[in-house]
Amino acid sequence: MGKALARYSVNKSQSKSQPNWLTNMKITDIQVHPVQAPGRTFVVVLVSTDAGINGVGEAGLQRRWRGIEGVVEHLRCWLVGQDPFRIEYLWQRMSRGGFYPADRLIGSTISGIDIALWDIKGQALGVPVYELLGGRCRDHVEVFSNPGNLDTSVQPEDEALYRKLVQDADPDATAEIARRQLQRGQKYFRIGPPTQRESFESRRSVRQLLDQLRAVRQVAGDDVELMVDLHTRLTLDEAIWFCREAEPLGIFAVEDPIRSEHSHGYQQIRQRTGVPLAAGEQWANKWEFREAIENKWIDYARVDLCIAGGLTEGKKIAAMAETHYVKMLFHNPLGPICTAASLHLDLACENAGPQEVLFPPGDVLPDVFTCDFQMDGVRLTVPTSPGIGVKFNIEAARQYPAEMTEPPHFHRPDGSFTNY
Repeated sequence: MGKALARYSVNKSQSKSQPNWLTNMKITDIQVHPVQAPGRTFVVVLVSTDAGINGVGEAGLQRRWRGIEGVVEHLRCWLVGQDPFRIEYLWQRMSRGGFYPADRLIGSTISGIDIALWDIKGQALGVPVYELLGGRCRDHVEVFSNPGNLDTSVQPEDEALYRKLVQDADPDATAEIARRQLQRGQKYFRIGPPTQRESFESRRSVRQLLDQLRAVRQVAGDDVELMVDLHTRLTLDEAIWFCREAEPLGIFAVEDPIRSEHSHGYQQIRQRTGVPLAAGEQWANKWEFREAIENKWIDYARVDLCIAGGLTEGKKIAAMAETHYVKMLFHNPLGPICTAASLHLDLACENAGPQEVLFPPGDVLPDVFTCDFQMDGVRLTVPTSPGIGVKFNIEAARQYPAEMTEPPHFHRPDGSFTNY
């Protein structure tokens, strides 16, 4: 094994005092460290061991971080003293040990712990996590973002255009942003339905969105890949209407057009339109993905590794999707740890598509998170350090205490509530 791992830097100096440290390692503590970033709370989960190796993970329900702290309190009582290498075994106990199957809250907590366990294992064995997932099958990972949505990569000269895109749904401004992004090598252009503050008038919004998309296609041509995130805002009939109208535009993917609670709605959309569909960012495990994948109701599985059970469950969903020619489009609205976990699975997953990145590594809270990978233009580079390649500075994190935040609460013109 020594020769095979020689290209990776291995530091076991902290562990030499522990006899048989590799086989006798035990979990000693699990802590939650919510960190407030602009527009997001990064819910960091830190798993410590008696070998001096600490793993970092991230939990996904970032606006319910108090709940994640509570779940960790329940799980810590039996996880302490366990072997961190037994990842699958621990995953099953965390998911099923309370008798009632894990939901999104517990699933988010499991995700954070699971990613941290993979980080520990990679550090202990001296390899990046993607080597433990089957090895690297690509040389880089392409990325996409969402113009105007917490996008930290906006160029100063584009700020006025972005305001017109976001605030006015201006088709000309939208097309010019797409053209400029394409000139910079960004071939994926992704937008969502426009809103008026916290009011959402669906049919008006759909018409505006279609005007924006048509303008982009006319100006940028076929070199740009159009992506649409409908964010579960439409009813079934509205989603079918939008998809049919968008068919001539050659859309790369239409994400989450309807609410996620009833996946059979995608069967009806699939039967009545030919646009590629992506769904799953709100689904919590492989069981919730099963029917949509097996029945080919979707073309892309939007697995969120920080909600759906971490790398352990994400790898299984990806394998299931591969057998049905469904590609992965990992959901990542979070911080560097979620980006790192997604990157490792992208690298080891044959059916991975481009990777969503809202917060490029190194751009947000660089004093808290140090990453062994970076955004190289429109690509994520390959990490080479053992583990997931993110170091977390606890002391620096104390300067950014988490806040209690809420997403926008949208209403229809008649006052009824709708998804944002």
